Amino acid sequence: MSFFQFLIQEWMLTSLLAVLVIVYTMRERVKSGVPITNNQLTALVNADKAVVLDIRPSAEFKAGHLVDAINIPYERINSDLATLEKYKSKTIIIVDKMGQYAGTAGRQLAKEGFDVRRLSGGISEWQNQNLPLVKGK
Repeated sequence: MSFFQFLIQEWMLTSLLAVLVIVYTMRERVKSGVPITNNQLTALVNADKAVVLDIRPSAEFKAGHLVDAINIPYERINSDLATLEKYKSKTIIIVDKMGQYAGTAGRQLAKEGFDVRRLSGGISEWQNQNLPLVKGK
């Protein structure tokens, strides 16, 4: 029996599997922080409802970061959680280079009770849209 014959004959099982994969993917995505756009980030920060957490290494952070961003490198997230406690009432927006570590960091912070979002595309997407960065600090 070929794979396509199986799919046709067992369409209910195949459909159920597809639905479960989609639900699982969506659930995991939310657990690691809902991805947001540059515009959504700006709106949340301007309304004083969010804090930007940049998890890139310090050297990359100093080369250019979002205004008022807090830098805690990804490797130190667990050991520096106390630094973020005062922001627990606000949304934490995680920024990294391209989104590769934001999900993992988001899951760690969500376990600790933080309201987490992730900048879709990371700082690279921010730069691609020619949005401003602050250097130094």
